[in-house]
Amino acid sequence: MKSKSWVSLTIVAVMTGSLLSACSEEQGTAESSTSPTANTKDVANLNKTGMPIVKEPISLTFFTGKAPTNGNNFEETLVWKEYAKMTNVNVKFQLVPFENLNEKRNLVLAGGDYPDAFYSSRVSSADLAKYGAQGTFVKLNDLINNYAPNFKKLMEKYPDLKKGLTMPDGGIYSFPSFYSPDFLPMLIGTPLWVKQEWLEKLKMKEPTTTEEFYQYLKAVKNTDLNGNGQADEVPYAGEGINPLIEQIRGAWDFGNRGLGHKFVDVDSKSNELRFFRTDPKYKEVIEYVRKLYTEGLIDKEIFTVKPAALYAKGGKGVFGSTINPNPMTQMSQPGYYGLGALKGPHGDQLFTQVKVPIVWPGSFVVTDKNKNPEATIRWIDHLYGDEGATFYFMGVEGQTYKKAADGKLEFVEEITKNPNGLTMDQALAKYITWLGGSYPGYVQEKYFKGSETLPESIAVGKKAEQHKLKELWNAFNFTQEETEFRSSIGNDIQNYISEMEAKFISGTAPMSEWDKYVSTVDKMGVGEYMKIYKQAYDRYKK
Repeated sequence: MKSKSWVSLTIVAVMTGSLLSACSEEQGTAESSTSPTANTKDVANLNKTGMPIVKEPISLTFFTGKAPTNGNNFEETLVWKEYAKMTNVNVKFQLVPFENLNEKRNLVLAGGDYPDAFYSSRVSSADLAKYGAQGTFVKLNDLINNYAPNFKKLMEKYPDLKKGLTMPDGGIYSFPSFYSPDFLPMLIGTPLWVKQEWLEKLKMKEPTTTEEFYQYLKAVKNTDLNGNGQADEVPYAGEGINPLIEQIRGAWDFGNRGLGHKFVDVDSKSNELRFFRTDPKYKEVIEYVRKLYTEGLIDKEIFTVKPAALYAKGGKGVFGSTINPNPMTQMSQPGYYGLGALKGPHGDQLFTQVKVPIVWPGSFVVTDKNKNPEATIRWIDHLYGDEGATFYFMGVEGQTYKKAADGKLEFVEEITKNPNGLTMDQALAKYITWLGGSYPGYVQEKYFKGSETLPESIAVGKKAEQHKLKELWNAFNFTQEETEFRSSIGNDIQNYISEMEAKFISGTAPMSEWDKYVSTVDKMGVGEYMKIYKQAYDRYKK
């Protein structure tokens, strides 16, 4: 998750009963059980429940992804200093900037000089399967069953969580960054926003169909809505063309298993897997976006604009619509509200722009170098319970947050109104480390407050609820052989499709070439692509 600019600072405190007694109940049947990787000395030093986690202090080293918003020494942040005291586990975080993360991680794995665990290191599903099978990453199935009551409960509550983490060999090798499936605004993340003031000036109602959205964009282009005498209004602008396509294709019943599956979904009539990007009806989706672009209703810089330039332009208040976490937090532009699912020309109406709940599957991975796997699992599991998650996201009561009269939690003024002029993220950096994203953890609305929990974002979630997907898939996990095909021929297919869609939309390729384009994609190996997808889907279902 990208760092958010926070505006809403209130948080509902839903504290559970004693986490420690809950852990005790969960652990009661596993008291005599240890994992296959159990170290006798570690188990003897381990407290099965409660704090501290170990009787005598231990030290662990974590390879750790770092964002620019994070401080330079995780051990000195409030949360980790307090957690070390609480648990008797001293963690050394080896910080690696996210821009160099993949290269550095691959080097240490290839060289064998890797740490006790990878924390917030964005380990891919392919690497989880590869290094899990090799034994480099510890298989966690039994460890979770015996030492992770919070995470075990989550997998029981959300069966798709377990499906999404289980590799083809049946092993689970990681803890994820997991967004609650019940937290729909968080899964939406970037709604399609329209400018309410301009709708009112145009005497138009909120668009609910693709045709009404088109008519609104045309009216924005043809009207001096900001009254400056210049035709500088931009009907739609965003970062790349794909977010717009992903927002509107549900109006043709495409992408009906969510954003984790950008090329394959399920045909509603046959109930079979479908490679939808070359479907005859999908041509209409591309033609619709092409019409918007050729009529000047989409920012002419859509294919090349950088985020900083986009936000600067948006800050001038000239966008009639955009796709963004929130125009207020990203562009300092109030007065936008998000649209629900648009109805298409054939009556289809699905809100398909929904991310997978398992945002980063490999957010926390234990390696075979770790001499204290049981203690390490208890260390990470605490952060997946309400008590631990509130501590992880909010810090320490009285120091970083306080309880309001109504029982809600709010950050202290040093953070919300920093006397040194620091932004919210800057003020928080010395207390917590999750701002950079991809952290292992369980995100719920009650203790996470970002752009997604602003009132207008919550309102989008309510609109989306009316036409939400009946089934949202997490990403599938593939065998090494399947991954080799997908990273070569499969990747070529996907890149060719993206390139051709951009050419069709921009007008550099005529729509008369559509059949030739579909034929080319078929010859590139879509049959094998779908065979592999079906194999992974069958494993996922089981």
